[in-house]
Amino acid sequence: MEFETIPTVPTADEVLDRSLRRAAAKKKLKINIDRANEEFVRAVASSIHDKLKSVVTSFPSFERLPPFYQEMTDILVSLDRLKRSLGAITWAADQVRVIGSGYARGMRSADDTGLLRRQAVARIASVVHQVGDDLLFLNDARNILRKLPHVNEDEFTVVVAGYPNVGKSSFIRLVSTAEPEIAVYPFTTKGIIVGHRDIRRGERIQLIDTPGVLERPADERNPIERQAVSAIINIADIVLFILDASEHCGYALDDQIRLQEEIQRLVDLPVVTAVNKVDIRGMEGYPAMSTLTGEGVEEVLDLLLRYRTDTRQVHPQEPPQSETRR
Repeated sequence: MEFETIPTVPTADEVLDRSLRRAAAKKKLKINIDRANEEFVRAVASSIHDKLKSVVTSFPSFERLPPFYQEMTDILVSLDRLKRSLGAITWAADQVRVIGSGYARGMRSADDTGLLRRQAVARIASVVHQVGDDLLFLNDARNILRKLPHVNEDEFTVVVAGYPNVGKSSFIRLVSTAEPEIAVYPFTTKGIIVGHRDIRRGERIQLIDTPGVLERPADERNPIERQAVSAIINIADIVLFILDASEHCGYALDDQIRLQEEIQRLVDLPVVTAVNKVDIRGMEGYPAMSTLTGEGVEEVLDLLLRYRTDTRQVHPQEPPQSETRR
């Protein structure tokens, strides 16, 4: 993923210190003091300009990202804030170049080039410090975005959804390479986790573990829940919705079913519903499994795999009532 290649964004002081050190080293090589001051200003301005521009170009073009990554970026760090900060850094880079060029030209007819050099450095430093908060924000954003998992759009993708603590992570752990954290409290999964399952030589499927979603208005959902909804809408070929009929997850079955129905209205793709924790309590009309004992887990996976050849073109015939309920 492009975010992984973004280098650490330096602070304003780091940008200035590095550029001033490099310019000072070049200044020592000049015998003529006036020429040395002029070259010092040019070197500082050029170095800072190039560094700030490299910060901007290290971030991907967000308009060209797949919709899933655009939406995840907006959820996690705010696309508008990112664009504003990148715009501010671009402005600062251009200002530094203008200031440096102006002072360097003025030195050729100046009586005191040392004074102009100090003035130029002070103005350049002021501009860089004006975008100090933007540099800090971009580095924080970089640290968040580079942790986003790589989602392969060419692989058949199962997104696992449901209320918190119904067994989504346990299912993913049993059937894929993913190692999500599993605990008895809700919202253990704080983001999207990607696992894979080899089907046969040269073919594998992608399974996405999503944070739990609560049945409530979309504008009341927190960023963790919004990540799950984004995955369902943008990258799923099929959704596995897991119910906990035992209600040991802490949420009423009726609320879980309402969320299931909402997701079915949200997407135009297959939604297969399975009941987990049947070692405690089962439920008629749905595939049954227990991620604690392993009962029925492979059978649910096999049901999902029936869709993998046709789901990207035409949805297959609906499974019988025992496999899903609309």
